[in-house]
Amino acid sequence: MAANGSERINPAFLLLLVWLPSISLAYRHGDIVPMSKMGQYHSSRTLWQDMIGKHCPIFAVNREVLIPIPKPTGYTGADPYKISFQVGQEKYRIPWLFLINRKSSEVPLIDVYLRYSGSDLHGVTAKVVDMPHSYVEIHPNIRKQFWDPQHWPKHVLVRYTWEEQSEIDVAAGFYVLFGSGLLLSFILSIYILQSSRDKLARFVRETVVDTNIPAGGVAKVE
Repeated sequence: MAANGSERINPAFLLLLVWLPSISLAYRHGDIVPMSKMGQYHSSRTLWQDMIGKHCPIFAVNREVLIPIPKPTGYTGADPYKISFQVGQEKYRIPWLFLINRKSSEVPLIDVYLRYSGSDLHGVTAKVVDMPHSYVEIHPNIRKQFWDPQHWPKHVLVRYTWEEQSEIDVAAGFYVLFGSGLLLSFILSIYILQSSRDKLARFVRETVVDTNIPAGGVAKVE
């Protein structure tokens, strides 16, 4: 039997092709979320560098880690040093964070907030804050080494905090319902208007015919 030149593609295969990317981006509780960093000092910027697992976020697990900051090329201490991150397979970008010479005498701490729902990472934000004194007491060497101009790499504490979002977006649901109601009202208004126009036209025709019939007689038909 001769083979058909245009074989039909199995719909299940197409569904699998669409489904596989979503599976590859899914996370399980306790999975390492890949993360990379880039540093900039003055006009010199590094390439994106992958961080090792022990420095990365753990999916849906709040924790703190110490990440090493290597000495920037041409570092003199005169300019600020800043760092940026890319988080997850989705590569959520965290804008530049100032770490050194940020106009504060306190050791910096990077607060990273990660939003997730089910097995999906929905977004990441971060900010630099002063390290609480309780942290400095727990890690006394961080303060000493951070302000020592000769000590490299320096270590910065990163605090990962996860926030679970409801899988049902209440706000989005409200807007959908409101929009559906508005559309339904619009369609109903058009229907009522059209129905009223038909009734009005029929009423006018009947009224015109009635007024053309002579009193007590029958309308003349020619």
